[in-house]
Amino acid sequence: MSKRQDITLQTKQNIIDAFWTLYCEKRIEKITIKDITNKAGYNRGTFYEYFKDVYDVLEHIENSLIPSINELPPITIGTETLGMPTNALFELYEKNSKYYSVLLGDSGDPAFASKLKKTIKPMIMQELLNGQDTNPVEMDYILEYTLSAMIGIMSYWSSHTDRFSEAQLHELINRLMQQGVAKQLSK
Repeated sequence: MSKRQDITLQTKQNIIDAFWTLYCEKRIEKITIKDITNKAGYNRGTFYEYFKDVYDVLEHIENSLIPSINELPPITIGTETLGMPTNALFELYEKNSKYYSVLLGDSGDPAFASKLKKTIKPMIMQELLNGQDTNPVEMDYILEYTLSAMIGIMSYWSSHTDRFSEAQLHELINRLMQQGVAKQLSK
């Protein structure tokens, strides 16, 4: 890569980092291009070389965090997790926890969880339906429920200081998936 390309990539990353710092502090509606450029040390013209507005920066970040099918870890279907790739989802969440904890949190982007599920769900669906006589519509609902619960509990976990260890959370999710909520509440 040429020196000019390195500078261009660094400038873009500096703008993204400045935006992210501001996004962690306040809602996107309150962030201005002036705020971003002041924090990054650039002028408005430089900002517009890379992004059209503050929402474009957020979309760029979100798109970089949503894995393609090729980037997701392979799914191993096993009876102990009832076919759900909890390890793969934990790895994905941990790898991007700096961003996921904010984007999936109370002040984050409500659409991000949907984007994430829409990427992950087809891959899991394909593996679960592969060679099985299962109703695809019912499986779609089951996956929506399960992924929503998993994303929700991992977001909840990451936002609390008084929390389980990662191993304890993983164990709880596996118990919930294997035995259901009612069984856990009756203990």
